[in-house]
Amino acid sequence: MQLKIMPKKTPLSAGRVPLILFLCQMISALEVPLDPKLLEDLVQPPTITQQSPKDYIIDPRENIVIQCEAKGKPPPSFSWTRNGTHFDIDKDPLVTMKSDSGTLIINIMSEGKAETYEGIYQCTARNERGAAISNNIVIRPSRSPLWTKEKLEPIILQNGQSLVLPCRPPIGLPPPIIFWMDNSFQRLPQSERVSQGLNGDLYFSNVLPEDTREDYICYARFNHTQTIQQKQPISVKVLSAKSNRERPPTFLTPEGNASNKEELRGNILSLECIAEGLPTPIIYWIKEDGTLPINRTFYRNFQKTLQIIQVSETDSGNYQCIAKNALGAIHHTISVTVKAAPYWIMEPQNLVLSPGDDGTLICRANGNPKPRISWLSNGVPIEIAPDDPSRKIDGDTVIFTNVQERSSAVYQCNASNEYGYLLANAFVNVLAEPPRILTSANTLYQVIANRPALLDCAFFGSPLPTIEWFKGDKGSALRDDIYILHENGTLEIPVAQKESTGTYTCVARNKLGMAKNEVNLEIKDPTRIIKQPEYAIVQRGSTVSFECKVKHDHTLIPTVTWLKENRELPTDERFTVDKDHLVVADVNDDDGGTYTCVANTTLDSVSASAVLSVVAPTPTPAPIYDVPNPPFDLELTDQLDKSVQLSWTPGDDNNSPITKFIIEYEDAMHEAGLWHHQTEVPGTQTTAQLKLSPYVNYSFRVMAENSLGRSSPSEASEQYLTKAAEPDKNPTTVEGLGSEPDNLVITWKPLSGFESNGPGLQYKVSWRQKDGDDEWTSVVVANVSKYIVSGTPTFVPYLIKVQALNDVGFAPEPAVVMGHSGEDLPMVAPGNVHVTVVNSTLAEVHWDPVPLKSIRGHLQGYRIYYWKAQSSSQRNRRHIEKKILTFQGSKTHGMLPGLEPFSHYTLNVRVVNGKGEGPASPDRGFHTPEGVPSAPSTLKIVNPTLDSLTLEWDPPSHPNGILTEYTLKYQPINSTHELGPLVDLKIPANKTRWTLKNLNFSTRYKFYFYAQTSAGSGSQITEEAVTTVDEGKMAMASRQVDIATQGWFIGLMCAVALLILILLIVCFIRRNKGGKYPVKEKEDAHADPEIQPMKEDDGTFGEYSDAEDHKPLKKGSRTPSDRTVKKEDSDDSLVDYGEGVNGQFNEDGSFIGQYSGKKEKEPAEGNESSEAPSPVNAMNSFV
Repeated sequence: MQLKIMPKKTPLSAGRVPLILFLCQMISALEVPLDPKLLEDLVQPPTITQQSPKDYIIDPRENIVIQCEAKGKPPPSFSWTRNGTHFDIDKDPLVTMKSDSGTLIINIMSEGKAETYEGIYQCTARNERGAAISNNIVIRPSRSPLWTKEKLEPIILQNGQSLVLPCRPPIGLPPPIIFWMDNSFQRLPQSERVSQGLNGDLYFSNVLPEDTREDYICYARFNHTQTIQQKQPISVKVLSAKSNRERPPTFLTPEGNASNKEELRGNILSLECIAEGLPTPIIYWIKEDGTLPINRTFYRNFQKTLQIIQVSETDSGNYQCIAKNALGAIHHTISVTVKAAPYWIMEPQNLVLSPGDDGTLICRANGNPKPRISWLSNGVPIEIAPDDPSRKIDGDTVIFTNVQERSSAVYQCNASNEYGYLLANAFVNVLAEPPRILTSANTLYQVIANRPALLDCAFFGSPLPTIEWFKGDKGSALRDDIYILHENGTLEIPVAQKESTGTYTCVARNKLGMAKNEVNLEIKDPTRIIKQPEYAIVQRGSTVSFECKVKHDHTLIPTVTWLKENRELPTDERFTVDKDHLVVADVNDDDGGTYTCVANTTLDSVSASAVLSVVAPTPTPAPIYDVPNPPFDLELTDQLDKSVQLSWTPGDDNNSPITKFIIEYEDAMHEAGLWHHQTEVPGTQTTAQLKLSPYVNYSFRVMAENSLGRSSPSEASEQYLTKAAEPDKNPTTVEGLGSEPDNLVITWKPLSGFESNGPGLQYKVSWRQKDGDDEWTSVVVANVSKYIVSGTPTFVPYLIKVQALNDVGFAPEPAVVMGHSGEDLPMVAPGNVHVTVVNSTLAEVHWDPVPLKSIRGHLQGYRIYYWKAQSSSQRNRRHIEKKILTFQGSKTHGMLPGLEPFSHYTLNVRVVNGKGEGPASPDRGFHTPEGVPSAPSTLKIVNPTLDSLTLEWDPPSHPNGILTEYTLKYQPINSTHELGPLVDLKIPANKTRWTLKNLNFSTRYKFYFYAQTSAGSGSQITEEAVTTVDEGKMAMASRQVDIATQGWFIGLMCAVALLILILLIVCFIRRNKGGKYPVKEKEDAHADPEIQPMKEDDGTFGEYSDAEDHKPLKKGSRTPSDRTVKKEDSDDSLVDYGEGVNGQFNEDGSFIGQYSGKKEKEPAEGNESSEAPSPVNAMNSFV
């Protein structure tokens, strides 16, 4: 664990002996001051400072730029892997790496396809102190596919029906943004009735005639490529007949009563419910087991979408959406589970230690599920990294004890789960440095009397130095004061007095040396205002004066400033300031306010204020403030070859003074229409002398700027063409690299048209061998960027220079750069290859380096091909799977990890240059020793009986040696899942079946099974099984069932059923006799002339008039489910006497619903009607 102790104050009292103040080191890691000179001298492992995002979606129309920047001392070198293997950028002419950087630029604009470079990239920055690695950067080109062709039939539906228009956009990368528009590119209006879902479909809760149109078009916008794709228009026709009857809500999406939703921590949780119904339903949201977070909850899409931002694990739970209209309500429950990709709890921090120090790196992360922590050292998994005796791994902590300089390295912590990973680099830098004092020598500190004085002594050293302070040349004692020492070396005098003046010496010591520094302290008198300004009341138009007299230390020069409302005084001649006074003449209402006198010295500041009140104000119109008007009347004079004078007339400043003018130019010859910045001049200046370049057709324009902003550009000036001249610079980025063994490709960055300085731009390309006596060979080429020299020897250094010229003359002599002709394949194989087997999965290979002359190119490293000897079953295969490991640079040994135990391997070694591989060394074979086996392939429990179980298994798929035996452990599990005693059993290696006897009946057992070799025990496989149930108990249960099926019991049940049936028939006959009376009695009781009595002979109604809406026909005893009678439930409608809205009449006019007893969907409780049931219904209810 890394400890950082905050600076603390230590009081020290004065004595007769020199005061020695010791700085105690209480921390385990050094803090390196950010001093530029110090940082230049200290070595430091690499640190990744910039990298591309993990998921990097690129535009296939632009070059691919994969960023990787790092810092370190010495500066790091860079390398890349692609899909886990080394990425040799020299082999791909489209790939270049920026100078002094690891950033890759893949030029796909000239040729090549972005899909070719899809993959996982990782950057490594390395120097002598270690290696830092970037994240895995996944490169994928964006895609914006077209919609598949489809024939869409017109949709015809009735007024009031629901409708869903599918969008189903093509799958793009990243996913597109969906919106619906018409043929005129106008967005379709949306409301509570019509809205777009999260999936892009367009939902209608109910349609209206105005929804009829032929141009419902779904659009998909792919932002990454700035393209929009369009679906075929959908035609919808709504028949304008009378609207369908009203209906309660039902959900269009999601389906069913419940659904599940999973979201990641930190994302936006979006839940959606869209319902149909008539009238249009309203959506409400609740959380069943809690309240919605106030500041993070938002409702979108007319409350159909619930969004919670920055979602966390506490937001898990059940969310319920409720759709409601006048006819009812429904709800849907969404069970939300919040998972989490890894996130940092404690990210590892860089450690700077001294030799012999202890320290820790802590990597702590959380997530759901819990992330796995793994460590790497210099980009290599810690398990196979070179051993360091000072290092110990303890889960998420690396513990360092008694470190030495060789312990310096960069450690990587990887925290990962199924939803992502975190990768952090943290270096351990072990430094041995003598003390250095970073505070400038003889620094003068000036402090106001009676204030604290802080004397700096910034220092660095490793081990951390102790600090001592002395006063005076002879180390005189510090008396009568208390001094405070800070852990950063600063000496504090809490209350400085005149006698504190003097010279102080700071001394830093550690076991490697000593350093000291002297500083001087002077105490000054404080600044005071002895005459303060006074409150004043004046009339408009009069003059007022404020006085402010200051007393100060004679060695300090004060500056007196007057402020109005804590801002600068207005730039007005009415305000005049002399030594001690501020005078305001012709006072107006705007002058009222607070005036402050501020006296400043380099060490302190004091102020005093007074209020000015202006009486009898006169209203004045407020001025209009705006940006300036553009300048005009541009004129060019004093026209010379390389200069011209531009003059102009300023526009109106709109009550805000012009602060500056900005001049821009256009080059009509080379970049017409593009304006460039030329220069700026103060706002008081209306002319400018402009420097010009040769062979440019100039036009100029001017813009004015004030405190409110910048004006529009002026009209352009007349054009001025400067004379041509020879180029004044040469091409940059000159390089010489061979593409073939017998050529030299010279490339450079051409000059721009602006830089050509004249017509006929060409380049003189010159070259000669570096180590030969040949003269320069030159050729003049057109305005290109490459020249190929053929017939060169293989891989020979050349001196190269490229000089620009035009029709006027040559540019200055160019700089000479060195390049190489093309490489060829190496000629010699590495010799003396031998193998040392380290353990069953690791071997070390050694070889002798090849002669440099035989490499014929830049040495890239050595490559080991190795493969496992095939078994007899595999020898028929034509292809042998060979593995490859590449070791960079001139290394002559390397480790082969991940070998299979108890196997025979063959390998050879080849040298690699920029062209490719050389011949292979003779094959060398070696054997790996036995290892522990894998788990048995299968484990099955067969033939369970009352007290025995039989186990069958297949041997391990990877025995990794000769099996010696199997171990079987098993234990019972009771009904509460508690484990019983464990039984251990050894089984011979030649067995694949074993029967366990004398087990408990009806008992669950858990088995643990693994194989062994001479190297140890392998992985185990587990299984559970149950012995069969006791047959005696089963027989008893069977007898109990037989009792329930005896004949006498069945006869008794039939008699009871017959008795109930007779009672029901009697009840039906009695109720049927009086079934018509309740309605007739109610009609007679009303005695309403508008209602005719019911005819007795055929049971039909007479004429019925509904001229008066408030004379209802009442039911017998039908009530709502809440046991209350509502007025609207009995309004003027015959429906109440039938089956809801489905009441019917016979051909003779009789009302079926009242007398037939037919019931389609009557509730089971609460609101039975008074109609008499039919015999058929009575029987149905009994059954």
